[in-house]
Amino acid sequence: RAELAAVSRIVRDAKTAALMASGVTVEDPATTFIDRHVEIGADTIIHPGVSIQGTTVIGQGCEIHSGVRILDSRINDGVTILDDCLITDAVLGNGVRVGPFAHLRQSTTLADGVKIGNFVEIKKSTVGEGTKAMHLSYLGDAMIGAKVNIGAGTIFCNYDGFFKHKTEIGAGAFIGSNTSLVAP
Repeated sequence: RAELAAVSRIVRDAKTAALMASGVTVEDPATTFIDRHVEIGADTIIHPGVSIQGTTVIGQGCEIHSGVRILDSRINDGVTILDDCLITDAVLGNGVRVGPFAHLRQSTTLADGVKIGNFVEIKKSTVGEGTKAMHLSYLGDAMIGAKVNIGAGTIFCNYDGFFKHKTEIGAGAFIGSNTSLVAP
């Protein structure tokens, strides 16, 4: 096991060195885990304690803060991911801002300029351009239009005990705080 860990470190060090040579800033390579198949664009900053795995592709000019784990996702240009977020099988458009403490689960797509804040979880949802969900919300199985504001404590109730149902919100909607939307 010690030899396996040593070989793994050699492979990760080579990957980190190649990324830094191509213009990526990795602030603390010793605490950063980047799989060999990951692609990261120039001028992206990776803070200490980040794990980027699988087939993840990260664009240019992004900033990934400490404690973030990204797996099999596409992160476009100019994205900021704040501390302690988990992102799995998601697509983030240009200029998206996520976190801290957000959880983006499978089949989540965030369009350009979306802002997802503290303790927001999203699963199997498409979120339209410029939409904001900043605090303490669960958005599951949803189609959300552009420039929607989702208030703190909003819950999409998508499971009836037998089946999952989709919630649809049109462009420009304002969802107030502490709202439960029961689908369908």
